[in-house]
Order: sequence, then C-alpha cells, then structure tokens
Amino acid sequence: MAPYDTPSRTDLFEPATRMFHRLIAQLHEPTSAALTHAELEEILDTRGRELLRLLLQAHLDLRALREEMAAKTRRPEVRGADGCVHPHLETGHHRQLATLFGTVTVNRCAWRLPGTVNVCPADAALSLPRRRHSAGLARLAALESVRGSFDAARTAICRRCGPVIGKRQVEDLVVNAAADIAAFYRRQVPAPCTAGTLLVLSADGKGIVMRPNALREATRKAAARPGVFRTRLAAGEKPARKRMATLVAVYDAKPAVRRPHDVIAPPGGRHGNRTLRPGPHATAKWLYGSVVTEPATVIAAAFDQAEARDPHHHRPWVVLVDGARHQLDLIRTEAARRSVTIRVVIDFVHVLEYLWAASWCFHTAGDPAAEDWVAAQALMLLAGDVHQVADCIEAQADTAALTQDRRHGADRCVRYLRGKAEFLHYDRALAAGWPIATGVIEGACRHLIADRLDISGARWGLAGAEAVLQLRAVQSNGDFDTYWRYHLTREHHRTHRSPDQHGYTLTA
Repeated sequence: MAPYDTPSRTDLFEPATRMFHRLIAQLHEPTSAALTHAELEEILDTRGRELLRLLLQAHLDLRALREEMAAKTRRPEVRGADGCVHPHLETGHHRQLATLFGTVTVNRCAWRLPGTVNVCPADAALSLPRRRHSAGLARLAALESVRGSFDAARTAICRRCGPVIGKRQVEDLVVNAAADIAAFYRRQVPAPCTAGTLLVLSADGKGIVMRPNALREATRKAAARPGVFRTRLAAGEKPARKRMATLVAVYDAKPAVRRPHDVIAPPGGRHGNRTLRPGPHATAKWLYGSVVTEPATVIAAAFDQAEARDPHHHRPWVVLVDGARHQLDLIRTEAARRSVTIRVVIDFVHVLEYLWAASWCFHTAGDPAAEDWVAAQALMLLAGDVHQVADCIEAQADTAALTQDRRHGADRCVRYLRGKAEFLHYDRALAAGWPIATGVIEGACRHLIADRLDISGARWGLAGAEAVLQLRAVQSNGDFDTYWRYHLTREHHRTHRSPDQHGYTLTA
C-alpha cells in the first residue's frame, strides 16, 4: 500500500494561527488606542473564544488523521459491545459536539459489521457523550441550574459559550448530571471521630409545587375535587398542588454543656455581663433529600451515612425532629432495625411556638407581659418540668374561666406537651451537651428547596425537581467537584462498552 501524506501540524492549526495573528494586529492598530477597557474585554472575549474553538477543532482534526492512518496501516481488531469483530473500515464519519468554546466537528473512523451498529473507537478514546453537548457544558448547566431558573441558566451559558444550547436541553443535562449521586455517596468513607463526639441526625419535610402529572395520587385526587368557590379558596381549603420532599441531615458535634439561662433569657431580660455558653457547633454536615423516594428510604439513607461514621455504634446518636408523628415512627423503626440506641429530642423552637399560642389566651395582643410569661414556662421546660408546665397552663386556663374558643391555644399546648413529654427532657440534653434545635435541617429546607425550587411561578416535573434538589445537596456538602469526576467515569462506562475501548488510543 502506498504511503499516505499526513498534513503537517502547522497546516491543521493554520486557521487558529491566522486568527491569533489577526487579533494581535487588531490590538496593534492605532485605532485600538481609543478603545475603552470594556470594549477591549468584549473583543478579547468574543475573538478569544473563537480562537479556542479553532484550536480545539484543529486538535480533533489531527487526531482524526492519525486515527485514519493507523487504521489503514495496522488494521486493528475492533470488537463491538457484543464481542463480535467488526472487520470493515469506513472513513469520513463525523458528528457535532457543542463545547464551552462553540460547536466543533469530530471526524472519526467507523468499523462495520452487517446487521450490527457501527463501532467508532475514537468515541471511547475521546469519551464523547451520547448527546451533542460536551461534559464541560453539562457541568456548566448543572452549576447554573442549581443557582437559578433553567431560563437563566441557558442565558448564562449562551452568554459565555455562544448559542450552543436550549432550555429543554439544559433540563435534560441537569437530570442526567444527578444520575450517580446515590452511588457516589454509597462509596464515600467519612472521616472518623472520637467516641465522645455527638452524631446528630435530623429530618424534615417541605412541599414543592408540582405539575399535575407529578403529584402523588391522593394529592391529584384532592386537586380534582371542586372547591366551595370557583375563584378562590375557602377557609381551611388547600390548593393541593404540592408534593412533599423529605430532607435529612447528618453531622458531627462536640458536646457543649449549657444551663437553661444560656438558652433563653429570664423574665425581664438579662442583667450583668455574664458570658453565655455556646451550643454545639455542627461540623462535617451531610445533606440529602428526595421528592421521588418515600420518606422511609430517605431516612434509611441518613442512617446509612450515620453508620458509615460510627459502624460499631460507640458514639452517642442524637435525633432532632419537629415532632411529626409519622416521621418519628419511621425514625424509631429504622433505629430498631439496626439495633442502635438513639436519643430523640424535639426542636425547642417548635415547642416555643406552642407556648406563644397559649400565651395569647391569657394576654391581649401586643402585651409585653406575654413575653415574660413564655420565658417563665420555657425555663421550666428547660429544667425538665414538662408535666408541671402543662399542669400550670391548664390550671391557669381553668382559673381564668376562659371560653372553649378562647382557651383553644392553651389546650392545644397542654396536649402537645403531655403527648410528647418523653422527647422533651431538655434538662438531660443540656447536661449532656446535646443540641436542642433543628436549625441545621431548617436551614437546609430553606437553602435546598425554598431558595431554588420555590421561586415564584415555578411548576416542577418530577425528574427536574429531584435532580436540582440532589445537586444542590451535593454542592452544599462541598462534594460537587469530587462527584463530577466520579459521574464522568460512570458516564464513560455507560456510554462506551466496547471490549477493546481500553486498548484503542488516539494521540496528538
């Protein structure tokens, strides 16, 4: 076979070289001296991006030429995913690839076998995606989409990379970007802690406004029922347009012993300069959430993360919740299944809301005395006198001879305190240095859901909501870069399954 002439490196990179010299010439021109720095930035941004695209295109062309030369001289044995040899070589195959610098054309050789799909080894060597958009664009789409709307993400990408993507394509890339999050966290090994370090778990739920076809069956039926009014909701009616997402948090904390007055000021306020003892500080926070998976599975994932941190159950496990019965049942069931001892503490701030509701039964609106009344009851609660607080509120309501409607808040508070008394031993929690508030998971609900999924006018599909929620959690955990490398490896193995992919390389 006669040897083929391979164009030199200079010939392939000539368009990029010409662009580079034209850009230098433009900056040398006397007229450039009149340009402002903003105009110079715009010129370099636009022309510079095109220069980078030409460099990438030239590199791909060089790899294509070397692949063709090697294929025609060495005739490697190429096998498909089914293991069959593809003996027939066909050159001239190409596909488009949208990149951070613009769209380029990837030329490569195809190896054929009648009745089967062509094999293009260069696709595996370059780890090309199944679709048109590069890994760099997919990463950018994921990062932009977890910050703002898909429209805003598309605008930001096109402003940086040119018109390379549409809104629907951004959504598809984001959904695909979240595909390996569960597998990624199953492989992670948390840093070990001492036996005295607290292991804190917390769970909560928050609704996300969904499209009708993404609602759970019961919610969809409730939404279909006619309301009292045609144009607005009646008192007590709900729009039935949300699907509940479950969020969990796991973190480490050193015990911080406190007294009741470190948590809440006594009636009349604080006096003197006594320094307050700080509460436990959360470290190594891990957040996870799902709008698709059932709450029991999400809570099991939190226990998986906790057991990865303390496989032998040597550390004290503290579970912070807001008191929802269904949530408590799931947590206790999971703890029993794993034979782990947990200390359940109900959020003290949640209990304070019940005390404030009771206070308005005995005070007029805006009465400053209500604050002192709440402080007195709260200090008794922090001292461990749950039943005494309930008895005092009930006795005060009886003494004041309040009507049934007027004493509703007091009765509700009493029922709550007595019903949840086993989880309100704040005296033990403070003495042991445990946290008593769910600030971490409450903040996660605001950050992961409210700040992005609850933006005005948003109506979510199931796949998009799940992907954005989980990607925001990965980013909050500080794991995005590590996760992305893992995702690209998994994506490569999903896309390029040819048995010979590891033995076929392209060099440039």
